[in-house]
Amino acid sequence: MEFRVLKYFLMVAREENITKAAALLHITQPTLSRQLMQLEEELGVKLFHRSKHSIILTEDGMLLKRRAQEMVSLSDKTVQELSHKDDMLLGEVAIGCGETKSMIFLSEQIRHFQQKYPLVQFSIHSAIADDIKEHIEKGILDMGLLVEPVDISKYEFARMPHKEQWGILTRRDSELALKKYIRPEDLADVPLLMVKRELVKNELSSWFGEYYDRLHISATYNLIINAAAMVRGGVGTALCFDLGIKYHDDLCFVPLMPVMETGSVLVWKKNQAMSKISAHFIQTIKNAI
Repeated sequence: MEFRVLKYFLMVAREENITKAAALLHITQPTLSRQLMQLEEELGVKLFHRSKHSIILTEDGMLLKRRAQEMVSLSDKTVQELSHKDDMLLGEVAIGCGETKSMIFLSEQIRHFQQKYPLVQFSIHSAIADDIKEHIEKGILDMGLLVEPVDISKYEFARMPHKEQWGILTRRDSELALKKYIRPEDLADVPLLMVKRELVKNELSSWFGEYYDRLHISATYNLIINAAAMVRGGVGTALCFDLGIKYHDDLCFVPLMPVMETGSVLVWKKNQAMSKISAHFIQTIKNAI
């Protein structure tokens, strides 16, 4: 498969219209149609459902779309890294980030770095730790900001200076909002929104102790913004970090007691050559810490 053809495929997948995609690509419609048919023949699968007015991806097409986006992104990133000049830093640093207050610290370091190297851009990918690690392994991300507990045996890392405090996000009109602290017994039989990661669940089970078996998990989540919407909608109370974000006037954060805190780490692959930009940025982080 040629990258040129993959880019053609992605344009058609985005526009869902051959004529419009061909115009945006500055090629003729017959040429584009022929390239797509040759791609289907090469792969031995049908990529599109075609009609008079639109062209929609099949299941095989959706799989290729995900893989093509990764391949094209990695190709573009490699070209950027190889095209920098020796006397300046330019290009992109791709960082995967979990939801953590340490993003404030990381943002400060990005700002300082760009003041010194204004031609460097940062690409931030928000996801849970498992997804970030997968993208690092594939080379799509240069590094990741991960919330502990997390297995980092395959990575070099720098521990962030701030801790995350656990608590609940609840509606202001609930009885829990009246409490100064939340204890394990307060959440027994309360509809809860729980984080998805098993390692984190294990940490929370230790905090709950004997009350863990009485928990009523109404839903799981991986992004707190979505969890906040569910809390506001009355689905349940979310167990989460205090990210210092004002979600809605009708929601509030209440910390756990005994206090439960966790750290976060910036990780990158061990024993792997990295771009000059990424190496400089990691050194900037280490110096700041």
